[in-house]
Amino acid sequence: MKLRPYSLLGLLAATTLAFGADAPPAAAAPSDSASAPATGARFAPPAKEIPLYSGDAPGSENWTWSERAAGSASNPTIQNVVHPVLMYYPADKEKAVGTAMIVAPGGGFRNLMMSYEGVDIAKRLNAMGVDAFVLKYRLRYNDPSAPRTPPPPPAALPPGMVMADRPPGPLPTTGPQAGQNVRALAGADGQQAIRLIRQDAAAYGIRPDRIGIIGFSAGGAVLMRTVRGAPDGRPDFAAAIYAADASGEAPPAGAPPLFIAVAADDMSEGYQRSFALFNAWQKANIPAELHIFQTGHHGFRKRGGGADNFMDRLEEWLKLNGYLTK
Repeated sequence: MKLRPYSLLGLLAATTLAFGADAPPAAAAPSDSASAPATGARFAPPAKEIPLYSGDAPGSENWTWSERAAGSASNPTIQNVVHPVLMYYPADKEKAVGTAMIVAPGGGFRNLMMSYEGVDIAKRLNAMGVDAFVLKYRLRYNDPSAPRTPPPPPAALPPGMVMADRPPGPLPTTGPQAGQNVRALAGADGQQAIRLIRQDAAAYGIRPDRIGIIGFSAGGAVLMRTVRGAPDGRPDFAAAIYAADASGEAPPAGAPPLFIAVAADDMSEGYQRSFALFNAWQKANIPAELHIFQTGHHGFRKRGGGADNFMDRLEEWLKLNGYLTK
């Protein structure tokens, strides 16, 4: 399938630019108890769950706590993922087009937002005829016995600065995750997910050259590690939605086409990194499309603007590039 690059001028004609405000999460330390899947999570169950690794995930062999459901009925989350899995949501057989997308929810590497950045997205992809796999990737530990205290108010940021501009926090120095870069382990889970689906593509009725990933916030950082990672764990296309770790770093040879969406008033990740990401793909002559919505905040939680309909824009892009044809 031949994809054509988009011109910056033509793209910006369809892109809205403006400015504004918003913010992210926080959490705890380590405990004990046999690892088990979360129970009581409030979202549509998958057709099946697919473990990413045959045994313990490499790097988390000493993680002994249990995965747990958290959040609320309207915003269910999962914490403390030890054994990463793919939750399979197949499209109706009559509608299926042979394309798959991994869905990587956000949550600051401490939670997974399982509804509006997870299963809801999977169901919307199913409506397009796309098989969806929601990725439960590994997370930093949240101690459920720690006293619940409200997070401190975000520190005032200098004009023009967003939360992602602050220096990254240090790696943990105590407990089973001491010295571990959990973001890197989560990224490895994303790459492994792509390998598994590609390896078993025929069993799912999926084309091995039509496996994509959509990532939100922290899930966008997982996406970026797959996009910039080894070719065998790289998607065929990707959708970076208010993605963490977006940057203007030059893409590797063979990097996939990108769809990028962010709000101009996102004060967590900012729109500038997404713009730099788009620009890097343009310079490398790799197809990319960018939407900077006037309003939406981080998470597209502020309603009323174009960000409300970002999945419609994604569907148009998938159609344009041939991913929705049988």
